[in-house]
Amino acid sequence: MPDKLKKSARKTVQAFINILPIVFGMLLLTSLVVKLFPAQLSTGLFGQNSFLDALLGATLGGVAAGHPLVSYVLGGELLTSGVSLFAVTALIVSWVTVGMVQLPAEALLLGKRFAIYRNLMCYLFAIAIAFLTVYTLQMIG
Repeated sequence: MPDKLKKSARKTVQAFINILPIVFGMLLLTSLVVKLFPAQLSTGLFGQNSFLDALLGATLGGVAAGHPLVSYVLGGELLTSGVSLFAVTALIVSWVTVGMVQLPAEALLLGKRFAIYRNLMCYLFAIAIAFLTVYTLQMIG
């Protein structure tokens, strides 16, 4: 049993060491985005209309490429700077599910029609999930 524990501990430490560059890069990228995307700009782009906020958030998330962890940190920073929950939710969902940057590779591997339909459906669902999330939170309290 102690051998299995040592082996598991070694694997855990190695996995943690492998994740450190991603976390460090995520923090650097988020800091850069927050500096380049000032609060005045984000509140100027968002806040006009809940549908437009969700649409813009889903579009930005679908075009952006990055690690999913970055989207959560970025979403928190955007919420802090006054961006609506509609936009942030749509951005996070589309960041994780829509992949415009990876579309050519996905089309090559899975077929053009499938890749386009999958990305389009995920984009539309990101907007729907943004509304469902906000309205559910409003109903709860």
